[in-house]
Amino acid sequence: MPRDSGQTDRLIRRLRWEELDRAWLLRFAEFAREEDLAGLGLAHRPPRPGDPSGALLAGAARARARVVARRPMVLAGLGLIELVFAAYGGRCRATLLAGDGQHVPAGTAVAEVEGPASELLAAERVLLNFLQRLCGVATHTRAHVRALGASPTMLLDTRKTTPGFRMLEKYAVGQGGGYNHRLGLFDRIMVKDNHLAAGGATAGERLTALVLRARAERPDLLIEVEIDHLNQLEPALAAGADVVLLDNFPLADLRAAIPLLRGRAWSEVSGGVSLESLPEIGALAPDFVSSGALTHAAPWCDLGLDWP
Repeated sequence: MPRDSGQTDRLIRRLRWEELDRAWLLRFAEFAREEDLAGLGLAHRPPRPGDPSGALLAGAARARARVVARRPMVLAGLGLIELVFAAYGGRCRATLLAGDGQHVPAGTAVAEVEGPASELLAAERVLLNFLQRLCGVATHTRAHVRALGASPTMLLDTRKTTPGFRMLEKYAVGQGGGYNHRLGLFDRIMVKDNHLAAGGATAGERLTALVLRARAERPDLLIEVEIDHLNQLEPALAAGADVVLLDNFPLADLRAAIPLLRGRAWSEVSGGVSLESLPEIGALAPDFVSSGALTHAAPWCDLGLDWP
């Protein structure tokens, strides 16, 4: 069907922190706590769970510390600090000194924390692991957004996420300036190359018929068709695809395909996307460019818990 500007909210989004399930986040923090304190995942758990080092601090007064960025980074996931503390008994408190989505220089204190010294130390690694991962995704995403420069093309993530971490990583992508493609299999019909191959419909009328059948099954959902050859473009459009994903197209083929899609369907470029290739892709101005590297290749950022 013709491209419809009213579809934008259904095509892309940025997950907001309030959209995440607090009960799930707390269970996630508890899961991480049990890995650390009780060997969760082992067939034979330790007979005496807990942090034996904490016994050295029994009866110690409340302590204070700061969560500090060791390098420049974009922040994401600061709301997890309170939830991690809740998983460890809820006696520790945090005061945020910065906000998600903010770019901070090295040495910035992003939060002050205080509570029983033994609980702060027990929670330290789990807390930092969450923040380092999510800040890493946000920072990596911001670098990709900047590589697009002034292009109107919007940067999207993919489903190439750490199992169990998807919604948090997609939230972090948004904090870095990217957008969420689809959250899972459930929220869009995505006819990929393997669907076409499995259905014996890689070209021509059979491709059109397969996509039309998919739309008939779920008329409530947008439909996206992944193609890897120019000769698949018109059959996908004939079926009324809302989005055509140009997968691993050479630049010469992208130059030919993107103008053919304007006003007829949304265009998305994927495959071989990197910091080096984004300026060239952005210059062609497809509607979207998606990259799994935003999540699967994001290096962790270094944060530490500094004691006075």
